[in-house]
Amino acid sequence: MEVPFIKMHGLGNNYIYVDLFQNKLKEEEIPDIARGVSNVNTGIGSDGLILIQPSERADVAMRIFNRDGSEGNTCGNGLRCTAKYAYEQGYVSTEQFQIETKANVVDAEVKPDRGAVHRVTINMGKPYLRRSEIPMMGHDDPEVVAEPFQVNQGEWKVTAVSMGNPHAVFFVDAIENAPLKELGPVIEKDQRFPEGVNVEFVEAISKRELNFRVWERGSGITQACGTGACAAVVAAVLNDQADLDEDITVHLQGGDLTIRWSVDGAVWMTGDAETIAKGTYYYNQQQKVE
Repeated sequence: MEVPFIKMHGLGNNYIYVDLFQNKLKEEEIPDIARGVSNVNTGIGSDGLILIQPSERADVAMRIFNRDGSEGNTCGNGLRCTAKYAYEQGYVSTEQFQIETKANVVDAEVKPDRGAVHRVTINMGKPYLRRSEIPMMGHDDPEVVAEPFQVNQGEWKVTAVSMGNPHAVFFVDAIENAPLKELGPVIEKDQRFPEGVNVEFVEAISKRELNFRVWERGSGITQACGTGACAAVVAAVLNDQADLDEDITVHLQGGDLTIRWSVDGAVWMTGDAETIAKGTYYYNQQQKVE
């Protein structure tokens, strides 16, 4: 089966996008296609698969599948790329529109230059802070802020935030010493997070600037995570490492995002979205990717 695709990235967080306005995929084959296109040796190479499709609730819809074939709820970098594609393809006619994800419907604003979009702002909505909303096991506290967290015979302090998907944020003194490879896969599957969790290590340089590294649920280490950057800023405000209603620059491995947790509760994310390549993926359903 031939699958037309476009590969895009937001700060190096790259996905294979398939336009379901123009194409069709069988639902039961989507997880295997996600694993196939993500494989750098036998596929294309990506952090996962994103489907752009019509919506009954918004102007356009987005579904995200991780590198391991599991379906995610939302993706900040994916939303920016989806907004870019939808505008450039004419699926939306205004610079402000809505995108449906599995988690919610978000507002998007593109900033076109001669018809091309390179920078996008997304209203990521209000963060979920209750333990049951994240979800995280234990007494249903209104917030999980700097809570002692035992892992691998050591103790850390976790702040838990959901931006439509769960995040465990840990502050470190120096980002280069963050144990991302050692603790990321362990915490991701920790039983205290029944749906798994994205793991972020954050260094507060100042109240307007954060260094950030991420282990993404279902994908491992990635160059950037938009929802993770949003969660990091929320966690920084909750830990008095940043201020509410201020633009915070988050330095990810792939580049910078500007995040603001506004006084009305919404988290705003602004960053780049770029096209890498277009082509055709040849999917052979007889050759499953494990």
